[in-house]
Amino acid sequence: MDTTTDEQRFARVYQETYDAVEAYVRRRIHPDQARDVVAEVFLVAWRRFGEAPAASPLPWLYGVARRTLANTRRADRRRAGLAEVLAAQPRHDVDDHAGGVADRLHLAEAFDGLSATDQEVLRLAFWEELAPRDAARALGCSSATFQVRLHRARKRLRQRVAETADSGLPSPGAREAGRPRMTWGGSDA
Repeated sequence: MDTTTDEQRFARVYQETYDAVEAYVRRRIHPDQARDVVAEVFLVAWRRFGEAPAASPLPWLYGVARRTLANTRRADRRRAGLAEVLAAQPRHDVDDHAGGVADRLHLAEAFDGLSATDQEVLRLAFWEELAPRDAARALGCSSATFQVRLHRARKRLRQRVAETADSGLPSPGAREAGRPRMTWGGSDA
């Protein structure tokens, strides 16, 4: 078959039958969907144009339109069913994590306000997860002394957290001049 001839024949059939196919579709579906369905009808018609009867292609196009409308209705039902299923699903509300972030910032600020000794005791106990005996060995003190230091450091940390949370976080520029910034996390912790 000559492609140019098929293109010319299709263009002629399109011009002659478009209004009839569009009217057929508009009577059977919502007007908002009609143009899309008609476009799909002629797309299918172009792909299968070799099957169209040369003498009277309109009834064949009506058959294509009928099947295209059926596909559209099925798709609409699937979409509506999916919307119902999704609407019936329990909502999973996500908690606002801003409070947790603020708590961590208060903890970090409080930790930075502790003495270097208290910070090291807490780091050995909680970050390095050393047993009291091993942490005491790292600090060069007895296990009992380490336990007392840990108890006091935790108490001071709790006090600082409460103070920091009550007063709000100071801005980074509000630190005492000349005091080195102690960091809460990262590779230098």
